Amino acid sequence: MEVHHHPHVEKKGFKEYFLEFLMIFLAVTICLYYIISSWKKLQGAQWAIVVGLFFSLFTFFAGIIYAYVTGITSQYFTFFLFTCFILSFPISLLVYVSMRFKEMIQEVRINADKVVQLSEEKRIQAENQQQILQEEVNRQTAEIRHTLDNLKATQKQLIQSEKMASLGELTAGIAHEIQNPLNFVNNFSEVNSEMIDELKNELATGNLQLANEIADDIKSNEQKINHHGKRADAIVKSMLQHSRESSGKKEPTDINALCDEYLRLSYHGLRSKDKGFNAEIKTGFDPSIGKINIVPQDIGRVLLNLFNNAFYAVNKRQEAKGKEYEPSVSATTKKSGNSVLVTVSDNGNGIPQNIVDKIFQPFFTTKPTGIGTGLGLSLSYDIVKAHGGEIKAESKEEEGSKFIIQLPVV
Repeated sequence: MEVHHHPHVEKKGFKEYFLEFLMIFLAVTICLYYIISSWKKLQGAQWAIVVGLFFSLFTFFAGIIYAYVTGITSQYFTFFLFTCFILSFPISLLVYVSMRFKEMIQEVRINADKVVQLSEEKRIQAENQQQILQEEVNRQTAEIRHTLDNLKATQKQLIQSEKMASLGELTAGIAHEIQNPLNFVNNFSEVNSEMIDELKNELATGNLQLANEIADDIKSNEQKINHHGKRADAIVKSMLQHSRESSGKKEPTDINALCDEYLRLSYHGLRSKDKGFNAEIKTGFDPSIGKINIVPQDIGRVLLNLFNNAFYAVNKRQEAKGKEYEPSVSATTKKSGNSVLVTVSDNGNGIPQNIVDKIFQPFFTTKPTGIGTGLGLSLSYDIVKAHGGEIKAESKEEEGSKFIIQLPVV
């Protein structure tokens, strides 16, 4: 029988073990340095890394001590210790990563719950904010409606004030105009009364020829009385038509007669306030126009306002210039295609170019405070627009102003 002897294993010297120990010590020192320096960044499962590192070092030192003490190296035992040394630290890292992943999932779940909770709080907050905003909108809407109602009421009062102001100016002109036909009626009535007495005397004496002549004169006077009575009646009706609320219904109207009537009423209205005022009145009416469909009360207000402004302008210039200045106001009408042009001109001071575009704005006026409401031209603009027409102004300082109204024929 052959006996196999184990080969003699030469024990390593102290120098070899020291070098191996020094290399492992340096490697462990570097690992510890990086672990300690990044310790604050590691979270949750640091103990897994510490345990892995400790077990790795333990197996390494155990192997060295065993080999140094016994002087022999068992192949299987050495392989076992080397495997434990190599795998313990990576396994500990895997344990750390798996536990950190679990912790991260838990953190994500917690954060998700927080996000859901926060979203719910935001939703409730948004609903509350929306409710508050809705209440604020409702409150402001109610305030705006209340303010709008007040503005509408104020607008009606201002419009009525403007109408009453123009009516007051119109009344003075009407009083002067109506006085003329009334004087004719009174005078012819007195003459007819005297002529009737003469007629009776001639009939009593049998002078039929003279009686017939007197009767013809009485008839002629009665016709004149009737004419001037109708004239007075027309003036009164015009005043009533101007003062009452507009029906808004268009009717065939003689625009030439309407212009002529309001031109003279406006002139006499100013003369009733200032007896020393005189102005040349020029007219040029196109007889081919005929009647056009308009609301006479409304267009009458427009014309009266333009005439009043024109006479006011020439009166102010006359006060400044004196006798060397001759005031003049004109009114003309002209048919142009399917439209009628009504032009009101004056040779007053004119309107500065920088404010011509503003004169149709509500409450804008060039007159002193307390004279006019600043609504006359604004209302005139609205009335003409409502008729489907246009109104524009042309003016040069020291030369005068011209207002042109364009109205459709039908």
